[in-house]
Amino acid sequence: MAETFKALIVDKKEEDFRVSIEELTLQDLPEADVLIKVAYSSINYKDGLASTPDGKIVRSYPFVPGIDLAGTVVSSSDPRFKEGDEVIATSYEIGVSHFGGYSEYARIPGDWIVPLPDGLTMKEAMVYGTAGLTAALSIQRLEDNGVTPDKGKVLVTGATGGVGSLAVSMLAKLGYEVVASTGKESEHEFLRELGASEIISREDVHNGKIKALDKQLWAGAVDPVGGETLAAILSKITYGGSAAVSGLTGGGPVPTSVFPFILRGVNLLGIDSVYCPMEIRKKVWNRMAAELKPDNLLHSIQKEITLEELPENLPILLKAQARGRILVKIS
Repeated sequence: MAETFKALIVDKKEEDFRVSIEELTLQDLPEADVLIKVAYSSINYKDGLASTPDGKIVRSYPFVPGIDLAGTVVSSSDPRFKEGDEVIATSYEIGVSHFGGYSEYARIPGDWIVPLPDGLTMKEAMVYGTAGLTAALSIQRLEDNGVTPDKGKVLVTGATGGVGSLAVSMLAKLGYEVVASTGKESEHEFLRELGASEIISREDVHNGKIKALDKQLWAGAVDPVGGETLAAILSKITYGGSAAVSGLTGGGPVPTSVFPFILRGVNLLGIDSVYCPMEIRKKVWNRMAAELKPDNLLHSIQKEITLEELPENLPILLKAQARGRILVKIS
């Protein structure tokens, strides 16, 4: 390998903040079990925050962001991995306190690494990334709590975003009747192509008023929005149904009551893709390579960019301008 390689660096010194592509050496990388030549990464909301001076994601500077990566093992002191293995690493401390995927090489602890499942390419794995893992975990938890296609419609909020678009595709592949909620009228055709059978506005989910109990509409919900939207969803879940929440773009406080839970037996399921146990993580990744894998997975990409194009594209998710996923070709 070359003596130096490229990486995206964020650095902050007092009032000065910069995002730039720089040359690193292996000595610049943190110590860890497995050295990986990174092929692909992706852009997530956390990565957008890492590229701003007040994002409160990065814990020390200078730093390499990127919470997702897929690549090939170059060397390993962990017996579970050997040179040439194709692997995935997402979340944990990657791109937060441990140098992440926006680098041609990365050192990652073996305990954070998932072998690339049969049925997935490294490119497809990063079309999924943390967003896909979150969507798949949401579906897994809904199913674990009794939601099946014959129970009724499943709502997906924020449906044009990373988690939302992949959840729409996966649920449609499994045979669910998917109701996609979006504030973007221009993206209705995109959502239909992903498999949505019905498209509604944000106001159809939450019109500004939250009832303790409302008309029962959905057997399940995948919600990366949270806030008042989640409260409205809970009031409209059918008896015994569930809502899986994974985000808070709509705010942290959820002004609900006990009534959906004690009168309709509704389940509120919290989804964490960061410290998800490895046993569950591997199970879900294997499902993502098989029955959850949409026929149009690569269609979920808004665009594919290079490492050099990252600085101009990182703010897109913070501006709510994303459509599907943005894939980053690293090397």
